[in-house]
Amino acid sequence: MTCLNGLGKGCAEAHLANGEVSRRDFMKFCAAVAAVMGMDASFAPQVAEALTMKKRPSVVYLHNAECTGCSEALLRTVAPYIGDLILNTISLDYHETLMAAAGQAAEEALEQAVSNPEGYICVIEGAIPTKDNGIYGKIAGHTMLEICSRIAPKAKAVISMGTCATFGGVQAAAPNPTGAKGIGDALKHLGVKPINISGCPPNPYNFVGTVVHLLTKGMPELDESGRPVMFYGETVHDQCPRLQHFENGEFAPSFDSEEARNGWCLYELGCKGPYTYNNCPKIKFNQTNWPVEAGHPCIGCSEPDFWDAMSPFYEEA
Repeated sequence: MTCLNGLGKGCAEAHLANGEVSRRDFMKFCAAVAAVMGMDASFAPQVAEALTMKKRPSVVYLHNAECTGCSEALLRTVAPYIGDLILNTISLDYHETLMAAAGQAAEEALEQAVSNPEGYICVIEGAIPTKDNGIYGKIAGHTMLEICSRIAPKAKAVISMGTCATFGGVQAAAPNPTGAKGIGDALKHLGVKPINISGCPPNPYNFVGTVVHLLTKGMPELDESGRPVMFYGETVHDQCPRLQHFENGEFAPSFDSEEARNGWCLYELGCKGPYTYNNCPKIKFNQTNWPVEAGHPCIGCSEPDFWDAMSPFYEEA
């Protein structure tokens, strides 16, 4: 990926033209995005059109209190080109982790991006420290609270990326010494109502699907927690391949048991799937695997206050 002041100047069709991505693989990716959105394969051409449109929306990607794992998830997909494809779908004009610019040049890139006369989409990763006027999180001399308060309300749409940005995440766990809050909570007095893509980290397809929906259909339907229903409309439990074992009362007694290896239910070992809304069983990570399939219980990472409400993450059977 070429990281300049304005990051998203490459494009999906460039990957197609130079042979990095075959047309067949690209259309498979588009069909997968369509499936994530709950559409059939006939919607894939519209996804392709959105991903290769000549005029891309300007995106300002802000970082707050977080581990940058959500950005890493976007980049570290099973096929290397998908990370580029995701980030080149949009004109990513400011991203503190990926951009080559630093210092004053980075500040100028931010100001240029938010001054775009055609507007911009604001993506925010990480919780906002709010205690003592936000002094526990600063960038370039400005608090994260101040930066987000200035930029998010003016955006055409705001996407909270990851559980820290959506609900506060580990930063907001008790005793929460910095007063960390999710974007919607911290900025609600400014009228900011973000689209919440929760998860620790969230699946990249959920982010891409949200962007495609904004480009093709407008604002997606959201649940009571501000998450797109097309991704978070069902519990992990109801989609789980181990569901039949749950219904049969077949529970693994330990992680190293023969029952666990044979796919028995992990509920009695602490699985939070019945209380967690996400599409992990359907989409998986890297289109390859997900925690429960790998033998680990769901810890409820896409739910509000999961660090407090869902712990302890392990239980003795």
